[in-house]
Amino acid sequence: MTPATTTDSRGPITPPTALGWSRLPAAYAIPPSAPSLEEAREYCRHLARTHYENFSVATWFLPKKLRQDFLNVYAYCRISDDLADEVGDSAAALALLDEWQAELDACYAGTARHPVFVALAETVRKFEIPKHEFSDLLIAFRQDQTVTRFETFDDVLGYCRYSANPVGHLVLYLCGHHDAGRQQLANYTCTALQLANFWQDVSVDYGKGRIYLPLEDLRRYSVTEEDLAQKRNTPAFCEMMKFEVQRARDWFGRGLPLVSGVDKELAVDIELFSRGGQEILNAIERQGFAVLGRRPLVSKPRKLALLARAALGKLL
Repeated sequence: MTPATTTDSRGPITPPTALGWSRLPAAYAIPPSAPSLEEAREYCRHLARTHYENFSVATWFLPKKLRQDFLNVYAYCRISDDLADEVGDSAAALALLDEWQAELDACYAGTARHPVFVALAETVRKFEIPKHEFSDLLIAFRQDQTVTRFETFDDVLGYCRYSANPVGHLVLYLCGHHDAGRQQLANYTCTALQLANFWQDVSVDYGKGRIYLPLEDLRRYSVTEEDLAQKRNTPAFCEMMKFEVQRARDWFGRGLPLVSGVDKELAVDIELFSRGGQEILNAIERQGFAVLGRRPLVSKPRKLALLARAALGKLL
């Protein structure tokens, strides 16, 4: 539900939460009463089908018994991300994220009304997932509203701890793994995937006012923010991106042992996503690390080859 508009001497005042919900799909709003469990499950299935074209492909490789739980987790992550990134107003986004946190708290208390949390409550109980794995993501989304630059690579890693690593932990929980060793290996892979996305989207992120490249690296390679703004793929910029791509490759390498540390079905999924991230790095390299103004993409043949390899891994 959204707060009512109030007035003062200047006229109508729209509360940040009302402003935020008005800029998002109507189906995202928190309803006055909770849906049935089956309605909530269908909500998550529909969200996945209509918001992420590759998710239906990814679910081919999931054990059928886990598919709904993955959809529930995906729905939570999808809406959380949209609350932070699709509103266009930091105050409104922060207010929405606070409401979303309150619904997460209600989920763990058994009183949630939003269909995502009604469905997610079943998943949480079944797999004994700690609440912080979900709320950590919200820390990163709140940070996006106020932090737009990162001084050091360690600062970027600190951001990835909340923006990416919890997703790997959630996947492990759904597959029955709770140990710190596997979680650390998943951290490497998830951080590497986040870095690959950052390096792919330098211009996209700059258009949103954000720079995820460490500022210390820009100075080291004599790259300026003006270069980013003007989309100047200078030799210095490309050399810096070559360094960043290799750094992401190193993190993928650190996470590879996880593939042999889980059961076969999960191993295929992990390898698929890891190789997909590495293909982004390969695409960056193929265009000479000149990513400004020209977003590197993985070709359809390469995507199909990765899927075919994953499918074959399921059969062997």
